[in-house]
Amino acid sequence: MSRLTVSALAFCAGLFAITGASAEECLKVTLTGTQGGPPVFQGQAGAGTLVQYGSAENQCKDVQLQFDTGRGTTQRLSQAGVPVGQLDAIFITHLHSDHTEGLGDMMQLRWHFNSRGPKVDLVCSEETRSPLGFALSCERFAAHIGDALIKSGEMAQRLAENNKRLPGGPADLIEVRDFKPSDDIAEVWSKGDVRVSAIRSTHIPGHASYRVDTPAGSVVIGGDAGNDVRTPPRATSTSDQVETLSQGADILVHSTIHPVMGPDGGTGFPPPIYFRQSNASDLGSLATRAGVKKLMLTHLIPPVGAARQGPYKLPDGALSENDYLDAVSASGFEGETVVGSDLASLTLSRTE
Repeated sequence: MSRLTVSALAFCAGLFAITGASAEECLKVTLTGTQGGPPVFQGQAGAGTLVQYGSAENQCKDVQLQFDTGRGTTQRLSQAGVPVGQLDAIFITHLHSDHTEGLGDMMQLRWHFNSRGPKVDLVCSEETRSPLGFALSCERFAAHIGDALIKSGEMAQRLAENNKRLPGGPADLIEVRDFKPSDDIAEVWSKGDVRVSAIRSTHIPGHASYRVDTPAGSVVIGGDAGNDVRTPPRATSTSDQVETLSQGADILVHSTIHPVMGPDGGTGFPPPIYFRQSNASDLGSLATRAGVKKLMLTHLIPPVGAARQGPYKLPDGALSENDYLDAVSASGFEGETVVGSDLASLTLSRTE
């Protein structure tokens, strides 16, 4: 065999090894904030989930999506090694402040250092009118995201320091892609092999739940969804729409309330707020029926280790991680359960 042939074979073997390594695709799901509702406990960030897809070589960073943007999202993304300027899209489940108040910080940071773009897609429900007569508008929220800084003169000062920044502030870097959620699953965003679909779900008007499908796996982000029937008697506290969206999913990320917060738990927690959340046991049952492999509990009410939820004191003291695990196990769910903490993550991989 000639030296040239041996060299060629060695080159091909090396190329095959490189190709084989790069063929491993991965889906990584990271909780960027697990605080349940507006209270603050031990510095937990507000609700949010980072979903990343790509190759093992680039640590799943080909496509990076942020679902909800509670307070502290920028800090958690920094800890996860994801500059806000590298996000491909941001998805909002609903316009409660504990799910959105970090967006202004994120977009202001992009405006400072990424004013030349690209814009980031903001995917959310179209303007929805409440039965009480007011409207919830993601588009208006985005348009006015920098108003406080504009009105205070801070924006003008920053523009004086660097006139290459966009004159309209962070709103100029947002591309709103709103949609009308329905009971039928519909695709709302895509890039390459990544598809994001959505369905209507019940919490407040305009609430939507999302599913991300990739060649490496799938994840559903339920948000704060609950059952359309807001009070007992009902079969479950969970959303029928989220259950439909979750069929065959690898991972379900969902807000969670522990049964101790119910009317019989002695906390004094308002029953209407309790009943509009999905409880831990019912989420385990949903995951079993839908064939979900891994359940990530987030937006925990109450937080693990907290003696109270806001002003509502737990009569028997703080809950542990095992209290949440036991509530899920009582449902018969046999998959993996992650009791969420900030930056907890799961990674799925597939080799072609």
